[in-house]
Amino acid sequence: MNPLLRCLPLLGLLGLLVAAPAGATDTGDASLLHRGQYLATAGDCVACHTAPGGKPYAGGLAVPTPIGDIIATNITPSKTAGIGNYTEQQFSAALRRGIRADGKRLYPAMPYTSYAQVTDADVHALYAYFMHGVAPVDAKPVPTRLPFPFNIRLSMAAWNLLFLDRKPFTPDPAKGADWNRGAYLVRGLTHCSTCHTPRNLLMAEQSSRELAGGAVGPWLAPNITPDAGSGIGNWSRQDLVDYLKLGHARGKAQAAGPMAEAVDNSLQYLSTGDLEAIATYLKTVPAQHDAADTQPIDRWGDAFDGIADQRGTALPEDANQWNGAQLYDAHCATCHQASGEGSFDGGLPPLFHNTATGRADAANLALVILQGIRWTDASGVHMPGFADHLDDHQAATLINYVTQHYGNPAAKISANQVQLLRSGGAPSHLVALARWAMAIVLVLILGIIVLLVRRRRRRTSSRQA
Repeated sequence: MNPLLRCLPLLGLLGLLVAAPAGATDTGDASLLHRGQYLATAGDCVACHTAPGGKPYAGGLAVPTPIGDIIATNITPSKTAGIGNYTEQQFSAALRRGIRADGKRLYPAMPYTSYAQVTDADVHALYAYFMHGVAPVDAKPVPTRLPFPFNIRLSMAAWNLLFLDRKPFTPDPAKGADWNRGAYLVRGLTHCSTCHTPRNLLMAEQSSRELAGGAVGPWLAPNITPDAGSGIGNWSRQDLVDYLKLGHARGKAQAAGPMAEAVDNSLQYLSTGDLEAIATYLKTVPAQHDAADTQPIDRWGDAFDGIADQRGTALPEDANQWNGAQLYDAHCATCHQASGEGSFDGGLPPLFHNTATGRADAANLALVILQGIRWTDASGVHMPGFADHLDDHQAATLINYVTQHYGNPAAKISANQVQLLRSGGAPSHLVALARWAMAIVLVLILGIIVLLVRRRRRRTSSRQA
């Protein structure tokens, strides 16, 4: 997983750090627990609150963010390490307002800004499930330790005043039930905007560019507005349902990175009705266009056989001297065929007319080539990673060959950029910027104090004179 990838990158539920009580009389009801489990699956809580090889919801996963790693908490009903002592009111406060039972603030890596939309009834079902349907694990993860000034959790109170809308979802009477259900899921539990909306310098979502695409660690969570050039405007409702359910849509795209994880853990388990509702809603949000997209991103490229020109040519002894066609022949052609057309049954996708190669930014394509695509079950499109087989120069050469012939030729990448992606992306300067901002504020405050003191002394001197 690249969590932050999920959700910030996103993208995680770090703060279901919340809890549950033994308040309501029906918290052990089987139908309620089943409902709560479905909702927890829709929220993909397991993705961020389960460490690799760890027990479900026991926490311990380090979620990378621009301000440092946030350690996912134990949200099992353990009374010593988890949320077993939470009341339903405390659970709700953590889930929807980002406030823990001890009064401390959660960081918005836990998407409580989206969960604020969740209804009281669904909070009750979630609470029942986490208290009575999850096995307690008495293991406390190490605490999150962010650098100054982000280690001051109280600062989140001011952040919430600026960016947290505490009003729960209200159905639009002018829209149908399907649209309203989709809006509730997208804005709330499935927290699509957490990853797919760009953020400002204060790490809040830019509401004016909702779902226009965001960063999840080194990954790009793409534009999912109904713009025909940059988004999903030329996707059918069924294309969207297939993508969310299966992890791929024929002739469009296949999920990779954090999105593959979301489908793997969460979206594939949603009912067909809920997936159709999500698709219905997404087709109606305001379209957002990126000027870099001069045609639909899934329409770039054509079949091209560059391998034929290499037949009979001896390979250079130094693999760094191999050209793009030679690297493609060695690493890609077996599955994607010599002309990039994929397998005849579509199980191995074509490289042209594919969003993976049609974007103006080649970062996601590079990460797929390096990391591959892996699923925990037989779902989705599988692909091996080549990080151990290609160095940065070779990877850049191969990527540029693929985008030049099968995708968007403007999507060029350098060996240095590949190296950054391999290491997790470019370093963030948010911590340094925050410290500089605080220093400037302190200097201004001191300057004002000095001016006031001098003015007072002058007044005192003039009176004495």
